[in-house]
Amino acid sequence: MPHRLLIINPGSVSTKIAVYNDENPEFLEVIIHPSSELLKFTEIFDQYQYRKETVYRVLQEKKIDLKTFTVVVGRGGLCKPIPSGVFEINEQMITDLKTSAFGKHVSSMAGLIAHEIAMEIGVKAYIVDPVVVNEFEPLAYYSGWPEIRRKSLFHALNQKAAARKAAAQLNKAYEEVRLIVAHLGGGITIGAHKYGRVVDVNNGIEEGPFSPERAGTLPIGDLIRICYSGRFTKEQMLRMMAGQGGLVAYLGTNDGREVEARIAAGNSNAAEVFEAMAYQVSKEIGGLAAVLEGNVDAVVLTGGLAYSERFMELVKGRVAFIAPVIVFPGEFEMEALADGALRVLNGREEAKIYAPDKDWSHYIGFK
Repeated sequence: MPHRLLIINPGSVSTKIAVYNDENPEFLEVIIHPSSELLKFTEIFDQYQYRKETVYRVLQEKKIDLKTFTVVVGRGGLCKPIPSGVFEINEQMITDLKTSAFGKHVSSMAGLIAHEIAMEIGVKAYIVDPVVVNEFEPLAYYSGWPEIRRKSLFHALNQKAAARKAAAQLNKAYEEVRLIVAHLGGGITIGAHKYGRVVDVNNGIEEGPFSPERAGTLPIGDLIRICYSGRFTKEQMLRMMAGQGGLVAYLGTNDGREVEARIAAGNSNAAEVFEAMAYQVSKEIGGLAAVLEGNVDAVVLTGGLAYSERFMELVKGRVAFIAPVIVFPGEFEMEALADGALRVLNGREEAKIYAPDKDWSHYIGFK
């Protein structure tokens, strides 16, 4: 009998739901959540019921019986930094996700929703290559101040999937190539992939280019002064950095298509902000070219913004000198989640067990 998989992937501005019969997708639904809806929630986890109801509603509309699923797979979440791979969702992981012990991110709801549905129907739940996958080389941890250690927090699932596709296009294995991969979505992360490991990447919540809804790296002195001005609470500041920053702050929308429509209508401010975002993406790519010592097989552009020909040309125009540019519009997270679970279900890979006290340092660089 084929395995039937329920795949759940909440992103910063969307919730993706899919059903796979083995490796064959039965359907994929992408629910876009407008910023006007998401701004009603003060904290990320305030969205939990809203996101869960979205999943149940779609399955009901499709008349799908939950009891037909072999396994439930979620995108992942903010747990302890762990190796790349497939992890069974257990009680310790649920505790860490619920308490935000390692930070807050919308992907954490994937593990919680997957676990809740799996418990309801009596099957296992997994996460695959969550956002906390850590493969940093030692120098990447340095921030410039000993009190702050840089963290690996990025779109590991899609970056790895896009990197493997690019390697195949180059007729090489992923473990044989050196790539710069830019995931360009509601959040933007850009990683240096060196022979199968992401040795440096911007923290998608706190660093890097501004994105449709995140502020990215900010001038630290001005940020400190604003924090101590008394104008905003800590919670308001955190929300403005991730959720109300980037395009939302400048233009009042997180939708790149809407921005392009304004540009087409002659809005010069929208055009400049859009180009500034591409400019910052290009700078980040250039910095990672130095991390890879200029030895780059390809620059890979993926994610929702990669559908924008305007945005792609703005970035390509600044980075094409580094290496050939490969564009994979959209993302491959759903098929990557399905493939990970099937590797376990078919005995090709053993699911790892999440344990915060386990020492993974033999495998990855964190301490």
